[in-house]
Amino acid sequence: MLNIIDTHQHLWDLERFTFSWCRDVPQLNRSFLMEDYVAATRGVQLVKSVHVEADVDEPHMLAETQYILQLAERHDNPLAGVVAAARPEKSGFREHLARIAGHPKLKGIRRVLHTEPDELINHPTLVENVRTLADDDLSFDLCVLERQLPLAVKLIESCPRTTFVLDHCGNPRIQDGALDAWRAWVRTASDLPNVVCKISGIVTNADHSHWTAEDLRPCVEHVIASFGWDRVLFGSDWPVCTLAASFRQWLDALLELTRDAAPAHRQLLFHDNAVKTYRLAIGG
Repeated sequence: MLNIIDTHQHLWDLERFTFSWCRDVPQLNRSFLMEDYVAATRGVQLVKSVHVEADVDEPHMLAETQYILQLAERHDNPLAGVVAAARPEKSGFREHLARIAGHPKLKGIRRVLHTEPDELINHPTLVENVRTLADDDLSFDLCVLERQLPLAVKLIESCPRTTFVLDHCGNPRIQDGALDAWRAWVRTASDLPNVVCKISGIVTNADHSHWTAEDLRPCVEHVIASFGWDRVLFGSDWPVCTLAASFRQWLDALLELTRDAAPAHRQLLFHDNAVKTYRLAIGG
């Protein structure tokens, strides 16, 4: 049985912290806790997961990161790595980072960019702070819209020592089928050696009620063809994926789309690349 590492799971506890964006998404406007994730992944050979920040309100960033890091220290859940929330566009970023850097479970930083003005992506302070993440052996998860990919490419080029993880395949517009520009920019991004691509989240870019695995095939196959099997990672985007699919439905779709791949290639996608990219300690 194929061992799975989920490189893109979320948790949020609305009784502890505020996630204002949830108020606009009724299906997600409740707490999603570790026990919910464990239940959602039951029956899957899930060996590890990586928690990616879920845009907690800024005043709660530090406390929420510390809470998730404490969860990652426990042995009763699959959490092996944490990608934390931060504001690299701000002058106090390094001070914030100093309070969490050095924790063995901290693997990277993410700043949600798809809901922010485009000019933030290449803000000089953000670029300089993201460039310095390499000094702390931390990666940067890129969460951008398809139309923002040219700006994301510029950021990646500006920080050649930093490892970037492109979330959700760069958010292709699956439902309306407008993929030409996305294809071109994914190919351009893949030419840069310091970026990998996470095959995650795309089910919510399709028709939530009527999607099929075949709707996703053009995007999955283009990403793999562009980045190669050694630079793609599986992520569930749970619980956001539940807007369109359960954890198992999305996983089964990707398993079907890669059914004819060599076992060694599937091992890279679903397990080995996660270990390498996020520097995971599999034995602990």
